[in-house]
Amino acid sequence: MIDILWQTLDGTVYTMGTVFLMLFITGIMNEMGLFQRFSYLASPLVSLSRLPAAAASTFVVGLGSALAANAMTARLRHDGQLSDRQAFLSALMNSVPVYFRELFTYQLAFVVPVLGLYVGGAYAVVSLSTGLIKLLIVIILGRAYLAGEVISSLEPSPIAKEKSIIDAGRKSLSGQKKLFLRIASLYFIMTFLVLYLSEAGILQSLNVAPLASIFRIPAETVIPLTIYVASPKAGIVLLGPLIQNGGISELKALMVLMLGSMFMLPVFTIRSTLPNYTSIFGVRLGVSLTAVSAGISIMVRLLVLLLLLFAT
Repeated sequence: MIDILWQTLDGTVYTMGTVFLMLFITGIMNEMGLFQRFSYLASPLVSLSRLPAAAASTFVVGLGSALAANAMTARLRHDGQLSDRQAFLSALMNSVPVYFRELFTYQLAFVVPVLGLYVGGAYAVVSLSTGLIKLLIVIILGRAYLAGEVISSLEPSPIAKEKSIIDAGRKSLSGQKKLFLRIASLYFIMTFLVLYLSEAGILQSLNVAPLASIFRIPAETVIPLTIYVASPKAGIVLLGPLIQNGGISELKALMVLMLGSMFMLPVFTIRSTLPNYTSIFGVRLGVSLTAVSAGISIMVRLLVLLLLLFAT
């Protein structure tokens, strides 16, 4: 129990350091009216999704860190610059840049060399398609539900523009105290619960063998499939030689990857996404974001798996 508490504290201090910094920077930018000044940079996303320029700015920040982008979104929501609907769609949109970043840092750098051009390339396309589908959903929902909420969010505040950076910094610190304490406490609690469940073996209790037989996955791939659920990189490394020596067809390998992803995503969501979203956005909005984001990712892989089954 003590070890879990120390792990929780260590993870909370590291993550909340980033959150505190981004809340502070966002507060300064909001107080000085910088979101409105840079609105032209985000005009394509603003016009398509009907999200305010501030939300589109967090999308750009998401290219570097989704956590930082969501912290900025939470601060904008707390300051009344984003409604709950806008914050929900903005947070969902913040998860999109990671798919484009991982295309170069993970898919092309690791997956394709290990699995080969056909299997690795198809796997990369599925991952990238998930991000594009999320972005499309944000645009569709934004155009359907945000028409009456954008105008007030885009109106600049002349008072804010006259503030010095020192005054803006003081106002930012003053305004983020309650928000940061709520985020930090929720993150600590959720992280502790997840680590406790993991230590108890509850998150590792999944048995993929029965489901693998339903989808006609070869018996020799059950071990790589099981390892993939715990560690995608390790599972891919084990699967690579099976493809190269003809132990498994490329089509079956793709089925293993899709099925493994469907098992891995819920575990990853509970361990990482759920504590982040609920701590930053609160339990109600955080759980909704977690369910929708993970649901989209799982559905994409399920559809691909079904298509592969029909092709065999």
